[in-house]
Amino acid sequence: MNRYELTTPLTTAEVTRLQAGDQVMLSGVLYTARDAAHQRLDRLLREGKELPVDLKGQILYYVGPCPPKPGQIIGSAGPTTAVRMDPFTPRLFQYGVKGTIGKGPRGPEVKEACREVQAVSFSAVGGASALLARAVKKVELIAYEDLGTEAIRAFTVEDFPVMVAYDAHGQDIYEVEKRKYRSLP
Repeated sequence: MNRYELTTPLTTAEVTRLQAGDQVMLSGVLYTARDAAHQRLDRLLREGKELPVDLKGQILYYVGPCPPKPGQIIGSAGPTTAVRMDPFTPRLFQYGVKGTIGKGPRGPEVKEACREVQAVSFSAVGGASALLARAVKKVELIAYEDLGTEAIRAFTVEDFPVMVAYDAHGQDIYEVEKRKYRSLP
């Protein structure tokens, strides 16, 4: 396993260098989107319409952040279960999204899409939402304000910690780890 520091937007060269299990510190902009926003983005793509923001080369963070307390930029901002976005992820990868951040395993269609279009699915620690929020330096509402916490926002982050769960080579950290522990005496 390697450790990388990357700044968004990501290039194909950066994505293909990553391997399942690598630790990555992300800086730049992460776009937030959950279920309802994904449905809207998917509909626009299917209809051949423009998205409300250019997501090519970008990372989608599956989060519905808590409102900030006085003096905070954002409240707790931990990842949501990634598999819920699986029906929409392959089309977003084909559009040009280079990565996603969530928690938990993904379905085979996402693993295959990562390999086919050279994208990556990151995992963030769900129980560390207050700590993850500390990496968020700025928040800007981008689209779908009516969705409340599920609206698309731009999080400007610095050293946001993630792990490569699914890489562009078809490797899956959940399978890699299972094999590793099956081989123990």
